[in-house]
Amino acid sequence: MTQQFRTEKDTMGNVEVPADAYWGAQTQRSRDNFKIGGETLPRPMIEAMALVKKAAAITNASLGRIEESQRDLIVQAAD
Repeated sequence: MTQQFRTEKDTMGNVEVPADAYWGAQTQRSRDNFKIGGETLPRPMIEAMALVKKAAAITNASLGRIEESQRDLIVQAAD
């Protein structure tokens, strides 16, 4: 199966990002240019960071700082 890509743009121009990736252009550039090993964060740390992002999205939406549609997308990604 051929991997699908989407085009993201930043101040340096366009870059191809895997279609199913949750990151954008700058993270893709880092992945392409800084191959520094296979270490990853422990799963409990990732889950804790997702929980904080989810809580922040819910709070910011309730304060009117982001749209409810943005909140929903962040919550979906965090879950």
